[in-house]
Amino acid sequence: MAREKFGSRLGFLLISAGCAIGIGNVWKFPYITGQYGGAAFVLIYLFFLAIFGIPLMTMEFAVGRASRKSCASSFKTLEPEGTKWHLASYFGMAGNYLLMMFYTNVSGWMLSYVFKMAKGDFANASSDAITASYNSMLAEPIPQIIWMVIAILLGFGICSLGLQKGVERVTKVMMVCLLGLMVVLSINSILLDGASEGIAFYLVPNFENLAKNGIFNAIYAAMSQALFTLSIGIGSMAIFGSYVGKDRTLLTESINITLLDTGVALMAGLIIFPACFSFGVDAGAGPGLIFETLPNIFAKMTGGRIWGTLFFVFLSFAALSTLIAVFENIISFAMDLLNWSRKKAVLVNIIAIIVLSIPCVLGFNLWSSFQPLGEGTGVLDLEDFIVSYNLLPLGCLVYLFFCTRKKGWGFKNFQEEANTGKGIKFPNWMRVYVSYILPVIVLAVFILGYVATFTDLL
Repeated sequence: MAREKFGSRLGFLLISAGCAIGIGNVWKFPYITGQYGGAAFVLIYLFFLAIFGIPLMTMEFAVGRASRKSCASSFKTLEPEGTKWHLASYFGMAGNYLLMMFYTNVSGWMLSYVFKMAKGDFANASSDAITASYNSMLAEPIPQIIWMVIAILLGFGICSLGLQKGVERVTKVMMVCLLGLMVVLSINSILLDGASEGIAFYLVPNFENLAKNGIFNAIYAAMSQALFTLSIGIGSMAIFGSYVGKDRTLLTESINITLLDTGVALMAGLIIFPACFSFGVDAGAGPGLIFETLPNIFAKMTGGRIWGTLFFVFLSFAALSTLIAVFENIISFAMDLLNWSRKKAVLVNIIAIIVLSIPCVLGFNLWSSFQPLGEGTGVLDLEDFIVSYNLLPLGCLVYLFFCTRKKGWGFKNFQEEANTGKGIKFPNWMRVYVSYILPVIVLAVFILGYVATFTDLL
């Protein structure tokens, strides 16, 4: 079966960026920034994004493009004879399925809030009523399952149309709409009364506030967010490398995608912080920022029903762009390993993902007594911990060692693939850095993730 290819370079960039751009950009990044002093944290985050996000993404793209396979068989295609690198494929595949076991649920929440906002459920509602609505949503499994299934069907439905006619065409439109919505929402927030304080908080570094909240905490948060935001380590980027041509160097493409992903995260701050300061709301409110704090703001804002609906449409596009990208990866596993048709892979995986996503839903209600990581945690927290704090950093180490060690694919082969085409070349001087220094940084993220989860040291 001939390997499908993107119809355009723009399609590759937007789809890869769509995979990276997700709920973390507009949910986790703003509230972490709020907790650690605004722009002072952003500077640390950008530093770590540059020193390991971009090199790691380049490696994952290179493995995909050289093998013309998904992570299900890319290592087997490139590994030296007699080695066992292909065993890492199983962890990559598991990571994609595990990610979708909770991401589909959160995507369903976003879609449900589009409906609630458009219907006017929060118009003139009190803070208590908005919080009660959020808690009620989590307490009722059936509506959650319905919205989760809708998100899954939308994602797989687009993938079923094929790479160019479905994934590429729809994601292009979705990403352009997402970026357009962000511009409109940013302008609206910036023009609110009192928004200048929020802009100053966000764009002017406050190192005193950073120190008060713990510089070490902020550094770890920036390191982990920089690693996790790009969705690298489980092969979710390698698949798009397998579809792209060789006319551009992969470092060039990694930089472009990282800039687009970062631009969305930064613009999300321009939407959220001016609005929070304008209405006297805590910008570091934590995960409830999206589903409790912001609906409160829209309830008080002139034209809030329209702005709130547009905001959750934007969030839904961000979530769906990631769903589509990871679903395409999951479909490719069956096509590469089992030689299934796209249609068969879609149908089987629709059923599989729906079934696998149900425990996350039940973790908020029927299974709420199951608190695997301590009081107040649930199934979603466990699934997120396995992916974010284990499979992603350990997967990054696998790609690092595979691309730099003689017993793996080797730095020479990686560099040759990465530097094929026009654009910025992966320099020779980076060899020592990616071989010995970067693995230590990624290992530190992995270890500190456990420290942060299981102790009170962070």
